[in-house]
Amino acid sequence: MSEKPRTRISAAEAAAAVLEPLSPLDCVRVPLADALGSVLGEPVESPIDIPPWDNSAMDGYAARSADLGSGEPVVLTVVEEIAAGGFPTRELGARECSRIFTGAPVPQGADTVIRQEDTTRLDEARVRIDDARDAGRNVRSRGEDVARGSAVFMPGDPLGPAQIGVLASMAWDRPLVHRRPTVAVLTTGDEIADLGERDAILSGRKIASSNSYTMRAAVQEAGGDLLELGIARDDPADLHRSLERAGAADLLVTSGGMSVGEHDHLRRMLEELGSGMKFWRLRTRPGAPLGFGLLDSLPWIGLPGNPVSTMVTFELFVRPAIRRLAGHALPFRRAVPVRLGEPISTAARLTHFLRVRLNAEGGEPVATLTGPQGSGMLTSMAKADALLIVPEDVERAEAGATLNAIVLGDAAHVEQPPY
Repeated sequence: MSEKPRTRISAAEAAAAVLEPLSPLDCVRVPLADALGSVLGEPVESPIDIPPWDNSAMDGYAARSADLGSGEPVVLTVVEEIAAGGFPTRELGARECSRIFTGAPVPQGADTVIRQEDTTRLDEARVRIDDARDAGRNVRSRGEDVARGSAVFMPGDPLGPAQIGVLASMAWDRPLVHRRPTVAVLTTGDEIADLGERDAILSGRKIASSNSYTMRAAVQEAGGDLLELGIARDDPADLHRSLERAGAADLLVTSGGMSVGEHDHLRRMLEELGSGMKFWRLRTRPGAPLGFGLLDSLPWIGLPGNPVSTMVTFELFVRPAIRRLAGHALPFRRAVPVRLGEPISTAARLTHFLRVRLNAEGGEPVATLTGPQGSGMLTSMAKADALLIVPEDVERAEAGATLNAIVLGDAAHVEQPPY
């Protein structure tokens, strides 16, 4: 007999239950151009010095600081010109210099690049140094950024634009990264329609499936690859056909069909297919009717169907799951303290996640509600830049009180759920 799923658990307990069976996916080598957002699966040691030679940080003249005297103008002989991409052909002697451009290798003997605006070119063979303020400066040393053989990145490091650039500078053209999770997305309900049924939506006979589009976008933003299962009718046979197509995914996410109505078949269908359901229903608002289980070995997260509930629970539970599968050690966005710009009250002893906007006042973020907080009011999410966390033991908080908020879009992440 299967274990009965837990009910009425906290958001933190649910997040821990979702992540417990998940582990980073296997690693593959990908072209560097396709690695943005991936997580490294190997240590990276530099095969070269970066920069590979002493080079100029300025357009100007490479010179010897010993020839620049005590600050009075000095005339030097220009022995050659070194463009970026070129190399010097000789060592500098006494009172000699080379015309040089940014990035070009400095000649032997030079320890200075005098910027162009501090000089006067007298003729083809001579230049006057009018200001020697840069004596001993503007030379970038070989290996000053990265030394050959040094550890540059470690397994688990995420690859952003800067990391991609560093790998490119080392000719690390096919990094080993954790495979991106394939996330199957299924929306359910007889009343909803895709945008191909535009006339039915605009006439009021159908409701546009906004959840299909928000979940697609959220999966992609979180770093997952999308497997679109479409919209399933409130019919067991149609649900079964749709769920069978999820077998190639690493994670199945559904919206709708999680309540107790006569037409909410999804939870029962998953149980019949052998889903080991871990929990169902949370002590949260929005998003109480949320489930999680394993369909054979495929993890499944069942989100509620109301648009705000879908988006909030995706942020709290699905996004961390995608990040865990992708190899991120820190799956959750952090929470930061914010000051309330208005009083708030809640009607039930649940953990509430209210949609707020943050404004800086006196150096600290101040939170104000985006408007009515109904779970069907998707514009409350569109206007929000944070989710205010109201603990279940807080029924009312006055303006000026401090609570925590999850900043949507925040790049900083933490290991444990902050709610």
